Amino acid sequence: MLAVVVKGYPRVSETFIAQEIAALERRGIVLTIVSLRRPTDSVTHPVHHAIQAPVLYLPEYLTDAPLRVLAGHLRALRREPRRYLASLALWLRDLAREPTASRIRRFGQAGVLAAELPPDTKHLHAHFLHTPASVARYAAVMTGLSYSLSGHAKDIWTRPAWELREKLAGARFCVTCTAANRDHLMRLAPKARVDLVYHGLDHNFFAPPSAFGSARDGSDPADPVRLLSVGRFQPKKGFDVLLRALARLQGHVVLTLVGYGPEERPLRALSEALGFEGQVRWAGQLDHPAVRALYRESDLFVLTPRVAADGDRDGLPNVVIEALSQGLPVVATRVSALPEIVEDGVSGRLVPPESPAALAAALAGLVGDPAARQRLGTAGIRRVAEGWDVEAGVTQLLTLLRPALDGAPTPSPSPLPAGSGP
Repeated sequence: MLAVVVKGYPRVSETFIAQEIAALERRGIVLTIVSLRRPTDSVTHPVHHAIQAPVLYLPEYLTDAPLRVLAGHLRALRREPRRYLASLALWLRDLAREPTASRIRRFGQAGVLAAELPPDTKHLHAHFLHTPASVARYAAVMTGLSYSLSGHAKDIWTRPAWELREKLAGARFCVTCTAANRDHLMRLAPKARVDLVYHGLDHNFFAPPSAFGSARDGSDPADPVRLLSVGRFQPKKGFDVLLRALARLQGHVVLTLVGYGPEERPLRALSEALGFEGQVRWAGQLDHPAVRALYRESDLFVLTPRVAADGDRDGLPNVVIEALSQGLPVVATRVSALPEIVEDGVSGRLVPPESPAALAAALAGLVGDPAARQRLGTAGIRRVAEGWDVEAGVTQLLTLLRPALDGAPTPSPSPLPAGSGP
């Protein structure tokens, strides 16, 4: 039995986790999903309905279920007193370096997890190196189980080096979805096992369309060139840069924005201030079939991520891979791992971040050139077909998981490694 620890389940923006879980189930892996919070999204994807695993929801806030938290910790203490005390010492050491309510909440959740895991659980695998990894790590020490990690974006670039280093040192392995992430983590913990496993596509669902592309060139106001962007409305996504670039375009275009998030109100205000009456369509949250339909109806996919003030950044957004798979050229900023999939001048265009002028120039060159879009779209389909397959990624992951699921000893150091202070 495998326990997969996630921030929340199901989440509309984390299809890569759901696809991985579904693929593991197809391989015969019995698992439990452990979610640190209950779902808040109004939309789910078809893959969520295909997953059979039960979900263990932990109390998001300890005050939500204080008796459950207390009972969980008492049960964990009685079962494995020495292990529980080792986990407590580890947590107190972390708390001294990061005295936050969040750190207290993580240990509280870990006690519930340790007490309520299915008895035949062999291993914990945590998606994201921040909160889920902390809960999994404390619970693993309490129970004597091994744990592994999957790192993605914000969780890698905004956590303290000491925390990442120690989590990696105690894990059987870590997988991450970009070479940039892998290299960063390996610099932090050279002796840790860190493997690159790209998020793959379900190539059945995202099979290339039989036809793609259009003759639109921005000259006809009744048939404008269709731009598409998909993502959460938050600072690191740079949607404000996209809107300012749109204001510089001369041809007739329409932009569809699929997403939601805390920056939606200021983005709508910026759109109004720039005078985009009817030029920007706010689609909200959509499920995968609806997004796939938009890929096939659009002419260009645009994404403009940046490195945020707190260091947060994208890894490699799945929407870019999905767009390329449907023959949609991508115009994006040269940030983080985007150059690992988008080849400038081959399957799309890459421009500097924070430059509406450079983005507008790249868009203008493709808005008026349907033949170039067709060429780039063909190359994008070929690029995605070379790899980026969810089944191949799960094969890599299973190779790493098998020793733990088969009961092999955990080759990890003590939970309190010598000389690993702040």
